[in-house]
Amino acid sequence: MLLARITTDTGLVGHGEAVSNAAVVRAIVEAPRSMPFRHGLAAVLTGSDPLDPEARWRDMYDATRWYGRRGVAIHAMAAIDTALWDIVGRHRGQPCHAVWGTRRRRVRAYASVLFRDDAAASAALAADLAARGFTAIKFGWGRFGRDRAWDLAGLQSIRAAIGDGIDLMVDAGRIWTADEALRRAPELFDRFRLLWLEEPLHEDDLAGYARLAAAAPGWIAAGETEEREADFAALLDRGVKVIQPDIGRAGGPTICRRLSATAAARSVWCLPHSFGTGVNLAASAHWMAGAETAPMMEYPVTESPLRNRLVTGIPRMQGGEVVVSDEPGLGIALDAETIARYRV
Repeated sequence: MLLARITTDTGLVGHGEAVSNAAVVRAIVEAPRSMPFRHGLAAVLTGSDPLDPEARWRDMYDATRWYGRRGVAIHAMAAIDTALWDIVGRHRGQPCHAVWGTRRRRVRAYASVLFRDDAAASAALAADLAARGFTAIKFGWGRFGRDRAWDLAGLQSIRAAIGDGIDLMVDAGRIWTADEALRRAPELFDRFRLLWLEEPLHEDDLAGYARLAAAAPGWIAAGETEEREADFAALLDRGVKVIQPDIGRAGGPTICRRLSATAAARSVWCLPHSFGTGVNLAASAHWMAGAETAPMMEYPVTESPLRNRLVTGIPRMQGGEVVVSDEPGLGIALDAETIARYRV
């Protein structure tokens, strides 16, 4: 990840996060002016009005068209866009969700964790999360997907530990072919009552997603790697029921809020992928507080100084829900001591 900080001429400061390759994002921000449509973002934005993020988004997109329009250029724009909305909220003395129109102050949280090396450890973690009040838990990656017996043993232990009253999801980590997923998915849905199966296929296998979504007995989720509205529409067109934009990749709040509206119009779910620092988590929470629908949001719980100590004011989890701050902007600040310790 890369954190971006924008300072205005009046001293207001906004923060954003890019979930990408940090060195490349930094280069895109710091690059000088060049030929038309191939400028650096800082050169384009310096001196412009920070209180109109949607206009600045169009400026950034136009300025990077020669090398951008997708990929890491959009990731860089996402960080800047988030920081600009943070500034708008601070300027108005309002939380970002109020700037966008508050629909709720609490959003159901699902715990997001990685599979442990053995079934007993995964089950113990699941039981601890249930005891902490989470009503939905997602396990992903690790050794999952390579050994059917290992997968079934782990999920059996997890489901036994949490019972039937807690939703369970699995992130397969883009590990299977479409044929493998078509063989494996029905058993996982039927035996473990999964709410969704997330990203079982390579992100480019749209034909495979269409086959799987049509045949699977439950919801397929995908989209954390995407950044363009057209790419999310392509997933929805192929039957994916849960799209998962990352606010640090998919163009920032300006685009993610539009994706929520698109999903609501199509009666599917748009939930944030959020597995970065507290900047990403706070921005995602404010986005969900103002979204048309917000059935739940990802809440990473793994121990990480860069998540838990770098950012102060992180939205807290209470009674299985994320409580969204009423502090101006994103309601966060960065801890100088942690920055000094980890900064590269």
